[in-house]
Amino acid sequence: MMRKLIFIAGLAVGYVLGARAGRERYEQLREAADRARRNPTVRNTVDSASQAGLQAAGRAAGVMADRTAGRVPSSVTDTLRSVRDRATGKDVDAWHES
Repeated sequence: MMRKLIFIAGLAVGYVLGARAGRERYEQLREAADRARRNPTVRNTVDSASQAGLQAAGRAAGVMADRTAGRVPSSVTDTLRSVRDRATGKDVDAWHES
């Protein structure tokens, strides 16, 4: 789903930058993008994808911390564990603020 959204956004940006349709067409596209961005379904999908990505990053960081323990400096392992804890803990929304 995220790849589709990125692809569609890329098409829109490419069209806007490459088109010779003028300012009026640009304004139409910009208004359509604004409507899509304000759409609750789109916002929920983006939030869900963001949360899923954070959780996946947390799991991956935890696995990497366990697999690299003793082979990399402890500061790296500590950082990976910190990422895992933040992503799987209650303060996942703190990532959006930083």
